[in-house]
Parts: sequence; structure tokens; C-alpha cells
Amino acid sequence: MKRILTILALSVCVAASADEGMWLLPLLQKFNSEAMRNIGCRLSAEDIYSINKTSLKDAIVQFGGGCTGEIISDEGLLVTNHHCGYSSIQRISTPEHNYLEDGFWALNKDMELPVPGLTVTFMRSMQDVTSAFKSVKTPEGFEAKRHEIEAAAEKDNPCCKARVTSFYNDNVYYLIVYKIYKDVRFVAAPPAALGKFGGETDNWMWPRHTCDFSMFRVYAGPDNQPAEYSPENRPLKPARSLKVSLKGVKEGDFTFIMGYPGRTQRFQTAAQLRMMLTRNRVSIDARTVRQGVMWEEMEKDPAVRLQYANKYAGSANGWKKWQGEELAFANLDIIGREEKREAELEKWIEAKSSRKKAYGGAIAEIEATIAEETPLITSLTLLYETLGIIEVLNPRRRDKDYNAEVDRSISKALIAHYLERVTPEERISCVSAGEDYLDRLYGEDPAAREELSKAIEDRFSLLAPKLRSCTEKISAASRRFTASLLDWEKGKASYPDANFTMRLTYGQVLPYSPKDGVSYWYWTTTDGLLQKEDPKNYEFRLPEQVKAPILAKDFGRWADSADGKLHCCFLSNNDITGGNSGSPIMDADGNLIGLAFDGNWESMSSDVCFEPDLQRCINVDIRYVLWMVEKVGGASNLIDEIQFVE
Repeated sequence: MKRILTILALSVCVAASADEGMWLLPLLQKFNSEAMRNIGCRLSAEDIYSINKTSLKDAIVQFGGGCTGEIISDEGLLVTNHHCGYSSIQRISTPEHNYLEDGFWALNKDMELPVPGLTVTFMRSMQDVTSAFKSVKTPEGFEAKRHEIEAAAEKDNPCCKARVTSFYNDNVYYLIVYKIYKDVRFVAAPPAALGKFGGETDNWMWPRHTCDFSMFRVYAGPDNQPAEYSPENRPLKPARSLKVSLKGVKEGDFTFIMGYPGRTQRFQTAAQLRMMLTRNRVSIDARTVRQGVMWEEMEKDPAVRLQYANKYAGSANGWKKWQGEELAFANLDIIGREEKREAELEKWIEAKSSRKKAYGGAIAEIEATIAEETPLITSLTLLYETLGIIEVLNPRRRDKDYNAEVDRSISKALIAHYLERVTPEERISCVSAGEDYLDRLYGEDPAAREELSKAIEDRFSLLAPKLRSCTEKISAASRRFTASLLDWEKGKASYPDANFTMRLTYGQVLPYSPKDGVSYWYWTTTDGLLQKEDPKNYEFRLPEQVKAPILAKDFGRWADSADGKLHCCFLSNNDITGGNSGSPIMDADGNLIGLAFDGNWESMSSDVCFEPDLQRCINVDIRYVLWMVEKVGGASNLIDEIQFVE
């Protein structure tokens, strides 16, 4: 353990490049401050992250189960992406009050709508506790020590939850203390025509014109501490809120993003990457079938569109990303480059006996185990993406989003896809009956539902021990592989894979050129909305209440001072991934200038390998957001809460 810690300390001693990296906040002073200052940052590390006083990290929250948000007023007002609030908005919508389709604007706090089950989480602190595990020898011992550390932290931090989280493939551990608020209310969102302008056609693409935001408010009990929903609760008095800049951006401006990136795979072998592509292709094919049926039914009926909007969006985002990832892997030779790196690493390991003892055989062990694991993973993925979805769809869930006719059509298509792809020895027999089985299932025959559930459970139970064994082998070998990389590249900047913990990424506002003869500018304007508008295409509708002020150039103080236009979105080279959606992108002084909401198509392999010339973060300009709030929503009450920097 001591050797590993020494390697980690050496590996991050050189300043990072300005574009790559998802950095741990407690290490900013030691490893990133100088590099950030060199490209324009005017903040200290203490301004960004401090456990002794308020800092910018106190304004950043984990929103729901997979996004980021930020507090923008001293009354707990929160902004995140529209697609982050999408499921919550859909859940509280009805055909009579379709907040997803029509948008919503709370013109006073009494109009704000509770969202059952929605939480926001503030990070209080991070502490390296790796040394506490140095004498632990067994998984049981590890769990006991983890529980001991977490319990002690929660005792010292009332109203908080503590988690010990691993980094660098279980080479380093941090204790992270969180405070979770459970009374979160819906405040504002544009109509879906703007919040999802461009739909799946524009998803992951540039140029973009999507007004991808929604607003919520965090409420607390009388003591300003977390509390379950109550009409007596009051808006949170946050430790910190972000100021908003109206200056706009120009090429080369320093930017940084704080948020909760989900998962990256930058410490994986070529064998692991090949398996990832194989698994994703199984999901792509199944979701193509499922989404085709959903979209056809959604186009027929507005009520069905509302019922299935979140289901479709949740499926389609990964579906398109994985296809882009396949393309980028081929175009950029990602696996070939990884194989070359591994060959060079193996030569370095073999050159010294101590390195052979510590790291030798790790890559080969991962490859051999992946060969065992791949058929298990593909089998379970096919099962999950087809019959597993049917099991979720079945009629025992009679909520407002249940539609027997649509669900049956989806189930029929997924069963056909499953039977076409599954091997004879793995086939679950009950679904082979086709229409007869569907008649039983959607006729609410309890035996039909139980038969499917048991068959799926039995299949999982059969494969689980084999899969668990493979996972344990890969985990142990990956730990050694990661340690070897850090040792081999000591003296170079390093950061751990994203794991949905708060990170900071810094860079600049930049255009890019995806291929010969093609160059993309770094911002878009509402001119593009008018150019893309297609009233016959659901994804490119432009409501009159939005179109009219655009045609009148009624942009007010939200217009750009240089050209008088309303800017929609802009590009930066910040290093982000899923989970960063809704993250604040800030200027050199820590003022909010926009919301990160997407990556670009040409660098869809970015979770594995950062591409400095291609990788761009797509951000919605905060001035576009606030223009929508004021001019379209008429919610000047929300504008009045915000502190601006002109």
C-alpha cells in the first residue's frame, strides 16, 4: 500500500494540460492551481473547495440520481438541464396539465410544485482514508472497516450521510460526507419544443440550439436542515449561491466546470474495451426495436407521447451514444492505440524483476477472464434489454403511464427480437408461445407474470456465480494494471476515472474542425432556430410565443453586446461525461455563464480516451436561459432573485 501511495503522489506532480482531466477537489491546490492560473483563472483553490469556510462547491449539487445542478439564489433556487428534470416533470404532468409539453412557470412560491422522490445532495467534505485500509486482508474486513469509518463520520456530522468511495480501481479510498435534501419543488421549464429542440436528431451534435434547462427550489425544515415534504417547510438558505455573468464568452476564455461525472473507462485494457463494444451492440439492437414501436405509438396520440416521453428519452440517449462510440472507436483506432500502449507497458514491466513481481501478468489475466465473461455479459444484456423490459412493463404497474395496448406492442416486438438472437440452450420457453403468451400476460393471468419473473430470476441465478467470479478476478487484476500505469507514467498528470463524485475540469472556449474542410464556430444564435424550424417535424417545432420575440429581436439585456444577437449555445474543451449534465460552466471569477449539457459526436470515445483536437463540451448560454424565463415565461420574480455580474 505504501508503494502505491508513493506512485500516486509522483504521478500527479506535473501540472495537467488545460483541457483534459476530471480532478479531485481536495487536490486542486497541490496539483492544478498553477496550471489554472496560467490560462486565466483568477480564483484560488480555497475559493473553489474549502472545508473551513464556504466555497463554490457549496453551491453545486447532485441532482436526482444522475445529474448535476447549482444553486443560483439565496432562496434555494436551483437550475439544471431540462433533460435532467425531464422524468420529474413528466411524473407530475397529466394530459390536463402537461408541463412537459407546455412548459411551466411558477410566478410565485405558492405555485411551486412538490416532486415526490426527488432529492438534491450537497457534498460537505472529502478525506483520503486509504491508510485506514492498509492492514485489511479480506473482503469482510474491508466492509467492517468501511462501516466503522462511515458510522463515525455520520456521528460527527448530524443530518449527513457518509460514504467510503474507491478511486484508481481500488488503489485509493476517500470518505465523502453528503447532506441530502428531500423537499424539492418544480419551479420552471420551457416547453419541450425548446427544452428538447432538435430531439434525438440533434442529440450529441453541433451546432445546437436547445434551451436545455429547468428550475427547481430546495426546501428545508425550520432549522434549515433536510426535512420530508411539508407545507410548513421554507426555501433553503444555502451556504453559497452562484452569481450570474451577462458578459458572454469569446474564444480563448478560461472556463471551468464542477459537477458529478458518472463513469469513464480510462484505466481499462483493450480486452475490456472490446467487451464493452460487444455489450453495447446488443443493447443498441434491442433498443432500436423497442424505440421504433414506442415512437410510432407516440406519434399517433399526444396522451401516449406524454406517457412514454421519459421512457423513450431514457432509452434513446444511451442508444445514440453507443452508436457514436462505435464509430469513434473505428475512426480513431482506439483499441489499436490501447494495444500499442499495453505492449509498451509490458516491455517496461518485464525489464525489472520488482516490476514483474508487482504487476506481471495483470493484462493477460484480464484478457483471459474477459474471454470467460463476455458470453455471460452478452446473454444477460440480451435478457435485460428484452424480457427484462417486458417484466417491467407487465400489467401489475397500473400507474398513469401504463398503456396496455402500447406495452403489448412493445412486448411482442421484443419477444421476436429475443427469440431471433438467443441461443437454443438459453431460450426461456414460456415466451415462445408468442401471441398466446401475450394474451395470458396482458389478460392479467398471474401465472403468466410469475412464470416470466421466475424464468428471468432462474437465468440470473444460474449466471450470477460465474459472473461474480469473473468480476472478482478482473477487479484484482485491474488494481495491479492501474498501479502499473501510474508507476510507468509517474511524473505525468493523472486523475482517477469518474465515479459520480464531485470533480472539476478546466479549459477554454474553443471552436473545432472535425474533418478536412469543415470548421465549426464556437457559438450559435436564435437565427439557427429559425433556420431549423420545421412545423411538420415534432423535433423542430418552434412555438409562436418563442418565435414572435425572436423575429422582433426582443432580446433586452440578454443580447450579446458585440453583435446584438441572442446567443443560444457555446463550445468549450472541458472534459465531461454523463452525470455532468446540468453542471455549471463558470468564468475565471467563478460566475455562471452557462450549463453543460452534451458532448460532440466526433469524440464519442471520450469516456475512454480524451481527444484534445476534437473533444468539445456543448453548453447552453445562461443568457438564453434567462431570456426564456423572462420573455417567454414572464417569470420576472425568478430573475429578481439572481445576483448578476454585468
